Amino acid sequence: MTTETVNRAELEAKVKEVYRAVAQYPTGRYHFRTGRGLAEELGYPGWLLDHVPPSALESFAGVGYFFDLADLSPGERVLDLGSGSGTDVFAAATAVGTSGRVVGLDMTEEQLEKAERLRMEAGFPQVTFTRGYIEHLPFPDASFDCVISNGVINLSADKPEVFREAARVLRAGGRFVLADIVTERPLTTQIVCNADLWAACIGGAAQADEYRSAMAEAGFILERQERNSYEFLSGRAREATSKYGVMSLSFLARVKA
Repeated sequence: MTTETVNRAELEAKVKEVYRAVAQYPTGRYHFRTGRGLAEELGYPGWLLDHVPPSALESFAGVGYFFDLADLSPGERVLDLGSGSGTDVFAAATAVGTSGRVVGLDMTEEQLEKAERLRMEAGFPQVTFTRGYIEHLPFPDASFDCVISNGVINLSADKPEVFREAARVLRAGGRFVLADIVTERPLTTQIVCNADLWAACIGGAAQADEYRSAMAEAGFILERQERNSYEFLSGRAREATSKYGVMSLSFLARVKA
């Protein structure tokens, strides 16, 4: 699954460019939808979204809903890979309460700055935001009860390393709950080499069976998989979706005890 056909420096720059814009100009035109309306269509209940700062929600760009699978409890420790402006972090913080802990990790400064400002304004003492990369997590082993991620791992050029790192920071039996973009058929080199389509969550999408295999090789046992109702906006993204069976799936997996 590790791709050598995309220029990683170009990819990182493009992803940061796109998600910097999502933080600063959430109503702009992108390959994908953003905002509360998207979250509601994906299945987020209104009462939960009411606990999320509106300015975080306006920059929400997730691809699925998985908090029913996560089944978070008060006091749990949660890590969000690619936390953006914080929608899923604040949702998780609502579930774990002030006795819990939620950490959001992101590589884009503008997203982190916005999320931290919203955290302070809304009063979430159990939340912290950290700059970093999902392939190299700056946390000790067995630090979390649950790792979540929404539409982010497809952006990584080294997905197996992301899965290994997620397994490392989870306690034995800990949960890995995520939504991501995958495909039914392999993408062409032309698409995989296109940093614009990577940043749009298309170019880096792995085949679903390879995605599941990489999770298993990292030490996860897959318990549940659900398909999400998700559609891209741009013509190029829609064309790829139709041709290669691009879709959004949510997964619940556990680290082998």
